[in-house]
Amino acid sequence: MQRPIVQELLDDDLGTQAEIAQSLRDLRRINDWFGGTGSTIRLLRQVAERTGRRSLNLLEIGAGSGHVPLAARERLAKRGIELKITLLDRVASHLPPHGVAAVVGEATQLPFRDGSFDVVAFNLLAHHFAPETLEVVAGEALRVARVAVLINDLIRSRMHLALCYAGLPLFRSRVTWHDAPASVRQAYTIEEMRDIVSKTGARKVEITRHFLYRMGVLLWK
Repeated sequence: MQRPIVQELLDDDLGTQAEIAQSLRDLRRINDWFGGTGSTIRLLRQVAERTGRRSLNLLEIGAGSGHVPLAARERLAKRGIELKITLLDRVASHLPPHGVAAVVGEATQLPFRDGSFDVVAFNLLAHHFAPETLEVVAGEALRVARVAVLINDLIRSRMHLALCYAGLPLFRSRVTWHDAPASVRQAYTIEEMRDIVSKTGARKVEITRHFLYRMGVLLWK
């Protein structure tokens, strides 16, 4: 299945305020039900265990409401791992109004110094970028990271697309109905992702498969 370029409505708030709010709620459900949140938690545990750290300073790029890192913080705390979170999104209205550090900025030009965070992560963001832009974003994330970059995204396949269409009745926003299949169509295969991120200068690249066509990528600094 070829990878097309499709504009996703949520990227630029192309909907009413109610539709955007509903789509963000749908996105939280998608991550919780279909493996996104669990994949990030497993990958962060892996970073903590390999480095022996019991506290990780995390920057989440394209964070939206921050549901995934906030859920990870709660789950990891039960295992004695502290997660200190900073959220970044290019759209201010997507970020939570209070309760966590939040910054408006572009993923291609992060407004932070080199090595500012232990881990820089992005969930369901990689597929929004063309290959050459994704290479820039991953490189910027690696610059800002001290330990690793964590990428959690979809795997493109015909079966995944069929499952996506089958699951659309679970959601109510027309934004979700447009964006969900567009995300699957624009997602990368594992081989494509490996080729792109291997150009960033990471010391080591690890890519694993996760539940329901998710891939987890760790770029070690």
